[in-house]
Amino acid sequence: MEISVVVPVRNEEENIHNLLDGLLGQTRMPNEIVITDGGSTDATPEIIEDYSRRGFPVRLIRDKAALPGRGRNLAAAQARFEWLAFIDAGIYPAADWLAALAQRAETEDADVVYGAWEPAIDTFFQECAAIAYVPPPAKSRDSLMRPRSIASTLMRRAVWESVGGFAEHLRSAEDLLFMNKVADTRFRTVYAPDAMVRWNLQPTFGLTFKRFVSYARNNIRAGLWSEWQAAIFKRYGLLLLSVFPAFVLGPRWLLLMPVLWLLMLVARGLVATWRNRNCYPASVGRNVFRLGILVPLIAVLDAAALIGSLQWFLKDKVDATIGVTDGA
Repeated sequence: MEISVVVPVRNEEENIHNLLDGLLGQTRMPNEIVITDGGSTDATPEIIEDYSRRGFPVRLIRDKAALPGRGRNLAAAQARFEWLAFIDAGIYPAADWLAALAQRAETEDADVVYGAWEPAIDTFFQECAAIAYVPPPAKSRDSLMRPRSIASTLMRRAVWESVGGFAEHLRSAEDLLFMNKVADTRFRTVYAPDAMVRWNLQPTFGLTFKRFVSYARNNIRAGLWSEWQAAIFKRYGLLLLSVFPAFVLGPRWLLLMPVLWLLMLVARGLVATWRNRNCYPASVGRNVFRLGILVPLIAVLDAAALIGSLQWFLKDKVDATIGVTDGA
């Protein structure tokens, strides 16, 4: 097998060294690493070009405004080899990541291999973040694996070509659309639980909020509203109904809504802790401290989902309607 590793990047000067060193240190070396830089304003392109000058099989493609989907498409289109391995900046592969993917493809005669991934837990906040929004592992064959991720994937070029590549207008969720399309094909898909990468979580409330606002807006643009935000809007719609007794019983009943809201957040924090009890076992005391982060973090995630959805309505839906009217 000859494998091209495909990577989209933008402003990753803090992470790109670790990614490239991790790829070049694989027990099974990639035949080439093709990177699309989508308009970095930092030193990312210079760092990548330095690896090329030193003789490593690293190629850089520059595009002024490539979102992740376009970045992957450009790199895949120029890749020289039949097999394409996808990974992202900010994600670090285990030394045998590519070897495990390739071995699975060969032994199973597969067209698509999804590897495993884990969140990198460096702080207590990131531990709580993983519990709050990272899906826990589920049984896949004889192993436990988290849901598939494009950032730990190996596939034949024909698979990428058959589904028309990645959507290029989305900042996120383009990978979900792509994998859904692949699932609808007749290509043989298998999983490689030993092909592990680690994903950096956002380290603060503010950065988490910013990231999830973008996720929410692009999730709707991708047509995936029902898979995330619909449940959140339903919860808060039901919560608003608690206001109506105040019109009959007096304004004191307005206190009911924040109390119910807090109870809802605590309940969701407890459920998330229980679901992750095998991944992140802890004492009762530590779980109490976790709730101190989980409750406000879940509130931040909800706020991001609501605001991102509102942004979609105001900046995408309304603008599109005005554009149609003006065109008419």
